[in-house]
Amino acid sequence: MVQYKWVALSNTTIGVLMASINGTIMMISLPAIFRGINLDPFAGSSFQYLLWILMGYMIVTAVLLVTVGRLSDIYGRVRLFNFGFLIFTVGSILLFLTPGTGDQGALELIIFRMIQAVGAAFLFANSAAIITDSFPPSERGKAMGMNQIAGLAGSLIGLILGGLLAGIYWRYVFLVSVPVGILGTVWSYAKLKDNAVRRLDEKIDLPGNVTFAGGLTLILLGITYGLMPYQSDSMGWGNPWVKISIATGIVLLVLFVLIERYVEQPMFNMKFFRIRAFSTGSFAGFLQSMGMGGVMFMIIILLQGIWLPLHGYSYTSVPFWAGIYTIPMMLGFVAFGPISGALSDKLGARLLSTLGMVVGAIAFILLSLFSYNFAYPLFGLTLFMMGSGMGLFAAPNIAAVMNSVPPHDRGTASGMRTTLQNTGQTASMGIFFTIVIIGLTTRLPVSFSSALSGAGAQVLIPVFNQIPPTSALFSAFLGYNPIQTIFSLLPSSVTSLLSPSTIATLEGTHWFPTALAPAFMGSLRLSFYAGAGMFTLAAILSALRGKRFVYDEVMPKGAPLQPGSAALNPVDPPSSDKKKPEKVGIEVSRLK
Repeated sequence: MVQYKWVALSNTTIGVLMASINGTIMMISLPAIFRGINLDPFAGSSFQYLLWILMGYMIVTAVLLVTVGRLSDIYGRVRLFNFGFLIFTVGSILLFLTPGTGDQGALELIIFRMIQAVGAAFLFANSAAIITDSFPPSERGKAMGMNQIAGLAGSLIGLILGGLLAGIYWRYVFLVSVPVGILGTVWSYAKLKDNAVRRLDEKIDLPGNVTFAGGLTLILLGITYGLMPYQSDSMGWGNPWVKISIATGIVLLVLFVLIERYVEQPMFNMKFFRIRAFSTGSFAGFLQSMGMGGVMFMIIILLQGIWLPLHGYSYTSVPFWAGIYTIPMMLGFVAFGPISGALSDKLGARLLSTLGMVVGAIAFILLSLFSYNFAYPLFGLTLFMMGSGMGLFAAPNIAAVMNSVPPHDRGTASGMRTTLQNTGQTASMGIFFTIVIIGLTTRLPVSFSSALSGAGAQVLIPVFNQIPPTSALFSAFLGYNPIQTIFSLLPSSVTSLLSPSTIATLEGTHWFPTALAPAFMGSLRLSFYAGAGMFTLAAILSALRGKRFVYDEVMPKGAPLQPGSAALNPVDPPSSDKKKPEKVGIEVSRLK
């Protein structure tokens, strides 16, 4: 008979895998999806649809995670995990059946993706807590390692699977989650059970929920609209609505912190941040997500829009091959994730997670040294190195965070940790988009002028200098050559000045990516430097986390969580020749 802990691990891992796959599957498959719903990629409204389809999923999960984690502690983690599987499956079915086309179809995709994201929030918020409840401290790192392989591997599998399915039929991108979701829903309902004590006498922190959800939503909405063109500007950071949205969001989050410090039953227990293992691990994970989320998107743009077309791949095939060429990163994570998880059970998280972020920072620096026409073996090796660093970091860090809190609060703690991670990923998109677009604003006219002069099409320089950087970036991301669209908008008096050979050169596979590449790579290097900086800060935080600490092993029965207690300061790992303290919990009221 299979032990329950392995049932819990396998079911939660399937849930995390499915939710992670769907977090990235759209990145690769959007070209086919846009063609499937007859949406013109070069239309002015298309860029905002792109952002909402990609970032709406992240925004919803980030906003809901803490609330769901708190609800899970009260009403049962397994119950809400089951509910998440069901919601996610319904969202996937709706996406597969999307009836509309054009703008209406894009809006339907955005709404259905948000429904799917609600289910993902329930899955993400509870998986780590259920695993921690099911495994003893000596095995949690190994279990988290297996689970986190699914998390990151799912993000990378999503890229590969999206390219493969989109090449067959774009609706299959959403259909693939339906059978898995149905199986997971039935299996979790039948086999999972709540091992934690539910606290039905506690109340929902309504003021905290409202201020947190409102503040985080306004900030993330402001970031999203800040990436969109506004009037004559290439970006929307000058839009008054963006400034008001972000400022109001910050005010609400400050108010939220004040509420949580004094409310009787907080949704976001600020005293957790007095636990060194929790605070350093959570913020290290936040920085890791900020460093990686947007950069991965830029690597996809580099492959789909520049490197693959320059190496003879057709625009219709680049989504699939872009996924294939990111496999080394997944292999690096799969190779080192389980090893680091198992070792962290004996060594603690400090050495492994710090080493992982140092390796990742070095990989970022190496990526900044490549030209746009790089040799793939070295590039692939660098991606493997990046994946290895994340594999070394992820499982030990998560296990350390979850081990540091009382058992009754693991749902809340998991929601807090994952909220920081998802918020970092969403903010990362905004940061790196901004870095690249600002760079393109100054570099793109020079790059286009040089390429047009070389092709004997100097007459088009004023036309190309009017192309918004967002449109050029969007075209590259979708693996789309906009030259024919541009020609169709020009008067015949201009196109008649071009020879047939010049027109053929401009419409060919190589000209547009070659023209875009110098400007894009100059901007991309800045984002790689930023990623290296964030990983370095994450490494410093990891090094400061202290020695191994497991709440169950060191807290004496009934002890309050106070400054100077074992929960706030690291302790030496228990050795085999010493008697271990009794594994006990602590009353929840002690943490209030």
